[in-house]
Amino acid sequence: MGKIIEINGPIVRVEIDNIHNGEQVKVGHLELMGEVISLEGRQAIVQVYEATDTLKPGGKVEALGHPLSVELGPGLLGQIFDGVQRPLPQILARSGDYIGRGLNLDPLDREKTWPFVPTTTYKPGDKISAGQILGSVQETETINQQIMLPPDLCGILLSLSPAGSYSIEQTIATIQDSQDKIHEVKLFQRWPVRMPRPYQKRTHASEPLFTGQRILDTFFPLLKGGKAAVPGPFGAGKTMVQQQIARWADADIVLYVGCGERGNELVDILESFPKLMDPYTGRSLMERTLLVANTSNMPVVAREASIYIGITIAEFFRDQGFDVVMVADSTSRWAEALREVSGRLGQMPVEEGYPAYLASNLAAFYERAGQVEALNGKTGSVTIIGAVSPPGGDFSEPVTSHTKEIIQTFWALSKELADARHYPAVDWNESFSDYVKQSQLWWGEHIDSRWAAYRAQAMSLLTQADELTRIVNLVGQEALSAPQRWVLEGAKLIKEGLLQQSALDEIDSFCSQEKQFLLLEIMLDIYQQGQELLALDVPAQQLADLPLLAQAKRLKSRYRNDQPEAMKAFKQEVEILFDRIRYEYKQVHSSI
Repeated sequence: MGKIIEINGPIVRVEIDNIHNGEQVKVGHLELMGEVISLEGRQAIVQVYEATDTLKPGGKVEALGHPLSVELGPGLLGQIFDGVQRPLPQILARSGDYIGRGLNLDPLDREKTWPFVPTTTYKPGDKISAGQILGSVQETETINQQIMLPPDLCGILLSLSPAGSYSIEQTIATIQDSQDKIHEVKLFQRWPVRMPRPYQKRTHASEPLFTGQRILDTFFPLLKGGKAAVPGPFGAGKTMVQQQIARWADADIVLYVGCGERGNELVDILESFPKLMDPYTGRSLMERTLLVANTSNMPVVAREASIYIGITIAEFFRDQGFDVVMVADSTSRWAEALREVSGRLGQMPVEEGYPAYLASNLAAFYERAGQVEALNGKTGSVTIIGAVSPPGGDFSEPVTSHTKEIIQTFWALSKELADARHYPAVDWNESFSDYVKQSQLWWGEHIDSRWAAYRAQAMSLLTQADELTRIVNLVGQEALSAPQRWVLEGAKLIKEGLLQQSALDEIDSFCSQEKQFLLLEIMLDIYQQGQELLALDVPAQQLADLPLLAQAKRLKSRYRNDQPEAMKAFKQEVEILFDRIRYEYKQVHSSI
């Protein structure tokens, strides 16, 4: 037992014996949870996860003997936690709309029983290594959770419980380690959040993570196990993009971590997600979703911890062989929490007041993404998608610039596109993806080998159009030649018929891979055939006035994902129309 020496906001200096750096403590008469972040002789610096109002010097401090850890086991999915893994529905029942201080609730339900089915791989007397699977629990209709031996435990299996219903605190196995110590294994385990869970080896990710959003999947793809960032100024649509990804991504498990965002945005997510249907199973989306909510009015230190809570849970499901997507909204707010704590500790600030370790902390967080072979031999992945909120949309500020150096897919959002009602407002000039070559192999094998060539052609068309738009703004459209005017029309087809996508449109909210490729092919086919007609002296304005251009732009919301034949029929109608125009002008040329 120790005592409080000094209080500086969420930073508390205490005097206590036999304590370790990173250890959790209870502070004051309310037993507020905290974490030791620095040691100076018998004194320790503690960051407290709750408001420190009413604390005073001399108050008691108790060490808990373990670092900040997360509970991992059945009952995680469908839950809504705060930044230190306290279940918000239970907190609501206990203290109402505002989180009462000193509430220390168990993250997982101790009373509920789960149907445990033991593995047939091991029997008593067998030697068992760390991370091996002892059995399974059908947590939801779609997720069968594997019950694993903790990564830091191995030895001789002494007993394994038969199939039946067990609470998470009941023993389902006993292990004798190399020191002849007996360990009881339960349905759940604890793991320190700041320590990455171990695995055998990293593997090379090769399968794209499909989100159903055309500009992301077709133009700036992301692999399962990859790292991506979504930077953008206020009002550019970061939260909507991330919600679409969380809803439609073809991942087994989705974790949404709301880190320091406005309360109304998180309330919208917390209310809407439980009502959404999983497009892949037809069941509730919450059966494969977990939410961590830490709003901007919650304690700043808990905001810093929430990111680590989320990534540790993601690694737990990864070790079971699942593909997990973790959406962090936003890493800028997390970095601001680092800056505030650093300032209270009196550390030397560097870029814009951020601590010197900002870049290394960001890199360490994103490095926990990846596709790995787990200790039990299963292959799973964690994909991290972090939102960044640069002040004033300045992508040169420290958090955005450091993130850009770390990640491999960059979905830059533009305020200008958002103001023009172009959603998703992903700027094709600022964005990039280092996964195009790996994605090309998948598209070529499963959809069409022309995907990479078509993508490159569309990107070139958009680049040409941007250059021509600057000329038009200076000297007017009259200065453009007919082919240049048709470039602008072709780019408009790509932008409006392919890149724009409404999250509220029942048909267009999600776009399958086959439909994405068909739309891209149709838009480019119209542009290419128009180029051929221009060579026959067909006026560019005549082509621009063709009704089929407007029809092509509406294809995305006219035909569902299961109607590719109807889209192919439209493509044939386009070819017939252009053939007719081509025949007419050839006749004119031959008669002259």
